[in-house]
Amino acid sequence: MCGILGYLGQDMTKEQFEGYLARTRDRGPDDSRVVETSFGLLGFNRLAIMGLTDDGMQPFTRDGSWALCNGELYGFRKVKKELEELGYTFRSGSDCEILLPLYREYGVEMFRHLDAEFACLICDAQTGKVIAARDPIGIRPLFYGYSESGHIAFASEAKNLVGWVKEIRPFPPGHYWMDGRFVPYALPWKVEHYTYDDLDTITATIREKLVAAVEKRLDADAPLGFLLSGGLDSSLVCAIAARQLKKPIRTFAIGMDTDPIDLKYAREVADYLGADHTEIIMTRQDVLDALPTVVAALGTYDITTIRASIGMYLVCRAIHQQTDIKVLLTGEISDELFGYKYTDFAPSAAAFQQEAQKRIREIHCYDVLRADRCLAANSLEARVPFGDLDFVHYVMSIDPAKKRNVYGKGKYLLRKAFSGGDWLPEDILWREKAAFSDAVGHSMVDHLKDYAQQCCTQEQLEEAGERYPFATPFTKESLLYRDLFERFYPGQAEMVPAFWMPNKEWEGCDVDDPSARVLSNYGQSGV
Repeated sequence: MCGILGYLGQDMTKEQFEGYLARTRDRGPDDSRVVETSFGLLGFNRLAIMGLTDDGMQPFTRDGSWALCNGELYGFRKVKKELEELGYTFRSGSDCEILLPLYREYGVEMFRHLDAEFACLICDAQTGKVIAARDPIGIRPLFYGYSESGHIAFASEAKNLVGWVKEIRPFPPGHYWMDGRFVPYALPWKVEHYTYDDLDTITATIREKLVAAVEKRLDADAPLGFLLSGGLDSSLVCAIAARQLKKPIRTFAIGMDTDPIDLKYAREVADYLGADHTEIIMTRQDVLDALPTVVAALGTYDITTIRASIGMYLVCRAIHQQTDIKVLLTGEISDELFGYKYTDFAPSAAAFQQEAQKRIREIHCYDVLRADRCLAANSLEARVPFGDLDFVHYVMSIDPAKKRNVYGKGKYLLRKAFSGGDWLPEDILWREKAAFSDAVGHSMVDHLKDYAQQCCTQEQLEEAGERYPFATPFTKESLLYRDLFERFYPGQAEMVPAFWMPNKEWEGCDVDDPSARVLSNYGQSGV
């Protein structure tokens, strides 16, 4: 990950700006730079992934224009060659150096054609305009807000803006900002035409597109690793990568010291793939000690996100401390596309699709945010193959009647796509889904709930609505998280749309805990 910060005002000193940029130095520990321009102040914290020399340091500048980007532009070498044929020259091997030439050739239309995970800021010297943009899924973070003097600021993380921006808001994915307004250029959750192919065609296409999504994300000049929970999604990413790379991959799993569920499955997958596998063990004290740090890193009070982030943060911390790895592939976004335990309760195909659209539209505030922050806080870059734009477009377009669980097994299409090809052991390919926060060991969530009981009184919970009228905490655990959030991000609760919970309107889903453990169809997920 890298960190960007831009302020389109002239009423801040360079020293003040450097202090705000330094809040996210973990995103880019390799180098840091601030430049004063006629547009305002631009800052960059670099984690060198592509083009590792100093020539790849940002901001990039050409003919008085400037560009900042936290991103990976897939297939950039082909694009770079095309730009060189048009007369452009380049100093570095960085993928992001192509942004200014692309903008000069295509203007804001360039965003519709990028195959990328990115958040960027372009300052055009020819027109005097400033353009900010974010990838369609929101895999790379971007926030914005206005200072007391009314000037807009853009930042990779909300923490860069705390204390000097009035209202911090997430930059909407799939939009660019220009002339003071947000313009949509790609909304992958919207479906123009559904695909009604037969099952074999659908599963073959899913396999083809996911393999391509993983393959393009293996391109890195820095060392590469894989988070492996032992669940279907991360196991498939590892299986595809191992086949593509034709060499042992490095995998990492984490579990509680007392009752880990997925460690044994992660080990089975790693052994099957011939991976260089590492297990990280966490204790109750590790969980509680990490909680404030995790909330500060995430910038959320959402129960699901915080629970799932603790194990992820701790495994990433170990990877950062014990290895030279800088890039990790992860399995996020599969649930939102193919369904989760609670979507088994969807009353119709249309309801299933509406829920998937909502989840993909908001994923940048939840699971994608979790992957970014847990890795970035430990100076690592997340790559998310299930968030590949071509893959997401296709899966969202599949006839929702075929995506519902009418097969007696969730995520049937994804499982079927990789059956029969020796990608994974059959028992892994068809085992029941367990949420990451449960799969590291049921005791982790139990420890958090017990701790919340000690920290919060019933009276405080009953009075929570007076203190927090927006997204009012409804359990002692949610109150604990909200109190921690307000410590680090006072008054900024509306950065988060709502709690990430099952759809309470569906029969069987009106629960007060986001864990699948409370659903009647949990079944063998905890085994």
